[in-house]
Amino acid sequence: MEGSKPRIFAVVNQKGGVGKTTTSINLGTALAAVGRRVLIVDFDAQGNASTGLGIGRAERETTSYDVVVDNIPLEQAIVSTIVPRLDIVTGDENLSGVETALATDNHRSYRLRDALHSYVERAAGGGLVQYDYILIDCPPSLSALTINAMTAADALLVPLQCEFLALEGLSQLLRTVEVVRQGLNPNLEIQGVVLTMYDRRNNLSDQVADEVRAFFGAKVYNTVIPRNVRLSEAPSFGKPALLYDYRCPGSEAYIRLASEVLQREKARAA
Repeated sequence: MEGSKPRIFAVVNQKGGVGKTTTSINLGTALAAVGRRVLIVDFDAQGNASTGLGIGRAERETTSYDVVVDNIPLEQAIVSTIVPRLDIVTGDENLSGVETALATDNHRSYRLRDALHSYVERAAGGGLVQYDYILIDCPPSLSALTINAMTAADALLVPLQCEFLALEGLSQLLRTVEVVRQGLNPNLEIQGVVLTMYDRRNNLSDQVADEVRAFFGAKVYNTVIPRNVRLSEAPSFGKPALLYDYRCPGSEAYIRLASEVLQREKARAA
């Protein structure tokens, strides 16, 4: 264990198609490959993190919906994956109903936090897996699910696509982060911003990268995730890219990103 408690990261951006799920799966796999115990929480109604790790719809008997709405203990929802040391709490279309199901609950924003913290306490007593990292794969919106994830998280990891208007809408995300800090989770921080879908043949990618680094400074990871067909293909085979083709540029980038994340964590703990 890195410490007595796992570090909880919410992988968040309200824009879709920026690489949140790809990052959750492959960063989780890379961290597991270097010996960390990792849990992914699929918190998106599309359930793509579950699919990308080979967990079919029929196998998702107990999901993150059941955990946050029906208070099912987290351990009953944890499923092993094909990746050693990497487990997942699956997600499915029922998550789209969380907002309605919890509408009258004044404690609704704390549901995931409470579930994770309760699990950590039980795991400390023995008999359950003690995780080093928990990655929450968030939906492409600033919904009740994302607020729950931010409330539960120690830090945010923000994938940002190298495309025109990459920073558009990000101010809304940052405002939401500030609201969560003030009212729900005062210790929430941004662990880092990861540039995704970078195309070295396109000058625009460099311009976007420069713009993002000027805006976020040292928060931006040095590692840039390239636009890579193998990253796109891997989920259809139910595998992380690191298992599908560990030598492809996308896999190599996520291995470097995991190293950077660990370096930042080590510096934070020092």
